[in-house]
Amino acid sequence: MNNSKQRVIAYIDGSNLYFGMVDAGLKFCKWLDVKKLMVSFLDPNQELVAVKFFTSRLTHNEEKEARQSTYLSALDLTGVDLIFGSYHNKTIECYHCNHTWITPTEKMTDVNLATHLLMDAHLDAYDVAFVVTGDTDFTPCVEAVNESFAEKSVVMLFPPFRENDTLEEEARSSQLITKEKLIECQLPMQMIGNDGIELHKPAGW
Repeated sequence: MNNSKQRVIAYIDGSNLYFGMVDAGLKFCKWLDVKKLMVSFLDPNQELVAVKFFTSRLTHNEEKEARQSTYLSALDLTGVDLIFGSYHNKTIECYHCNHTWITPTEKMTDVNLATHLLMDAHLDAYDVAFVVTGDTDFTPCVEAVNESFAEKSVVMLFPPFRENDTLEEEARSSQLITKEKLIECQLPMQMIGNDGIELHKPAGW
């Protein structure tokens, strides 16, 4: 490692990135090499020392579970750190017809990301943090890094359709993840897993 370079850790809100791509009509970009994507944002005086991907494993649809599992295995092969929250069932009620239904809700992912961002700053693990999200809930966390660690910088990388003025104001700088970058930073169609089993880009992705 070249000690003269700024150390960068990337913190990726997996759900926010995923739905940003879907809302932008970029479903064909789901097989995304997030590490390569983060490298594409580095300045010449920076180096990427870690990528942390925050998500929860799906539990309510076997086909989606299988596709997600394949993708997470592929990310693991590229050296991405996977940090998991969980899904919990939440009861929703229609106040007009009194009908109720169960929907899965992601829990702890936001808290995990915020905790890692602050703890890594405290441990002096990075000089610059790339934070990939457009979720306003992270504003206090970014503000806390600015106030407590003036020598460190938080750079917001907004997923498509997720630009956020509040986060942009708190961050030292911000950029939009463009369609062109997403297309350029795709994983190989086939990869060999740690167990020797081939991983293939899921059908429909």
